[in-house]
Amino acid sequence: MTPSATQTKRTLSTAEERREAVLEAGMTVFAEKGFLGTPTTEVAKAAGISQAYLFRLFPTKTDLVLAVVERSNQRIEEVFLKGAAQAKATGEEPEEVIGEAYGELLEDRTVLMTQIHQFAAAASMPEVAEVSRTFFAKLYDLAREQAGMDQERAHAFFATGMLLNVMAAIGAQDEHGEWASTLRVC
Repeated sequence: MTPSATQTKRTLSTAEERREAVLEAGMTVFAEKGFLGTPTTEVAKAAGISQAYLFRLFPTKTDLVLAVVERSNQRIEEVFLKGAAQAKATGEEPEEVIGEAYGELLEDRTVLMTQIHQFAAAASMPEVAEVSRTFFAKLYDLAREQAGMDQERAHAFFATGMLLNVMAAIGAQDEHGEWASTLRVC
C-alpha cells in the first residue's frame, strides 16, 4: 500500500540546516534594523522557527549577533581572497582587482548594512568590537601579503573602502551633486 500525499513522511531539517537558515535570516533582518534594535523574535520568524529553538541554536542574542557578524566578515574575506587569486592568475594588479570585487560586494545591501551595523554595535558591545578588530587585522594582513601593499597603500586602501561603505550606505549617487560623484570615485 502506497502512502497518500497526507501520509508521506515529512523531512526534518538538521540543526546545522536550521542554524544556516537563522544566520541567513539574521543577516537580512539585522541589516534592516541593526543588531541592537532588532528583537530575536523577528529573526526567528524570518527563519521559520520558534524563538525557543533559536535560543537552542544560539544561547544568547550576543551569540547570534557574533555569528552573523562573522558570517558577514567571512563573505568579505572570501571576496578579498578570490580577488587576489584572480589577480595572480591573470597578472592583474591585486589591489585593483580586490578593490573592484569589494565594490561589487557593496551592491549587496545585506552585507553592506550588516557591516555598518557591526561598527555601530561595536561601540556598546565589547564582543563585537573584539571580533571586528580581529577581522580588520586579518584583512590587513591579507592585503599586505596577497596584494603586496605597503603600510601607506594599505592605509589608503582601507580608508577608501570605509568611505565607499558610507557612501553606499547613505545611497549617495552622482545625481546628488559634485560631492557625491567626487567621493564615490576613489
